[in-house]
Amino acid sequence: MGNGKKPERRVYLDYVATTPVLPEVLETMLPYFREVYGNPQSLHSWGDESREAIEKAREQVAALIGGSPDEIVFTSSGSEANNLAVKGLAQGQVEKGKHIIVSAIEHFSVLNAAQTLEKAGFELTVVPVDKYGLVDPDEVARNIRKDTILVSVMHANGEVGTIQAIAEISKRVKEAGVLLHTDAVASMGNMPVNVNELGVDALSLAANQFYGPKGAAALWVRKRIRLIPLMDGGVQEGGRRPGTENVPAIVGLGKAAELAIRDMPSRMEKLSQLRDRLIDGLLTAIDHTILTGHPTKRLPHHASFCVEFIEGEAMLLLLNIQGIAVSSGSACTSRALKASHVLIAMGIPHEVAQGSLLFSLGIDNNEGDIDYVVEKLPPIVDRLRQMSPLYAKFIKEKRG
Repeated sequence: MGNGKKPERRVYLDYVATTPVLPEVLETMLPYFREVYGNPQSLHSWGDESREAIEKAREQVAALIGGSPDEIVFTSSGSEANNLAVKGLAQGQVEKGKHIIVSAIEHFSVLNAAQTLEKAGFELTVVPVDKYGLVDPDEVARNIRKDTILVSVMHANGEVGTIQAIAEISKRVKEAGVLLHTDAVASMGNMPVNVNELGVDALSLAANQFYGPKGAAALWVRKRIRLIPLMDGGVQEGGRRPGTENVPAIVGLGKAAELAIRDMPSRMEKLSQLRDRLIDGLLTAIDHTILTGHPTKRLPHHASFCVEFIEGEAMLLLLNIQGIAVSSGSACTSRALKASHVLIAMGIPHEVAQGSLLFSLGIDNNEGDIDYVVEKLPPIVDRLRQMSPLYAKFIKEKRG
């Protein structure tokens, strides 16, 4: 790895990018690759078995979020679920108006979907966030117009961990009779999420964020709300999402949802303790380091920082040599080599935002992993700062 030496320890701290599939989930999926392989739409016993498995998964996912099984639409990813929500709901309400509101820190699958609609004749308002990445519910309300048909604000941000006051935003939005969608991909399975308590009309989730398989996700849409499908084709998912169903992945999503209900309290307790240990350790060990996101209203498994005077990519690569996997920005932008739109929206200067690091913890992590990171990262930062012209300029100005 880099210098040819085997690292002392391998520590995966990039669970927000994806999680490993739990053994119980994999075991549940395996029969549906070979033994139970019928097409769910087929009118024979092979099809019946697959169809029954999908409906069980629908019930399991609905139980996780407090919805009804017939409100669940299975998709291939959280990005697809977000696209279906933004485009499908907006087009379904077009007779009422063409104005959409989103926040400045939404995932690109929401932002870009909204911008695509804007090119097609819709009007778009992007509401700002504060220095913690929080959306002001009153700011949302101020931007609602008579022709506003949809508001989309994520439940929690995968880059900085901030949890939004969705229930408060919902009150403002519902008073105006407008639909509210929330992207709950980052929070689902990591903290309690109930669609009725949040007061939303649609919610996106993805299995690979809570120990289920990649390629399995869902959009929950409240009953009697019109949703225009993105694709034309068959009758699958009530005609809302055509295409032959990925039965093994859907079964895995259902099982992961079932386990999340059972294990969420213990997961949250363990991970929040490890998160706080990591935050305290790094802020103590490395000067000129900023915790990004809200200090308390944040995901239990999430710690994100900006380390001044150096680039996140360089830290990421040197941490990888030490056997530590982290990310710099979101998984969808980590190869783009540009400052995160989330951090910029929070008012963090470009040069500081370039030094972003995101640590996301999972159920396989322990205190030894955290202590290893706290040991290995400070020397990496020191090494990179010694080569940084920004740091040299800072030291020179400080001295004189």
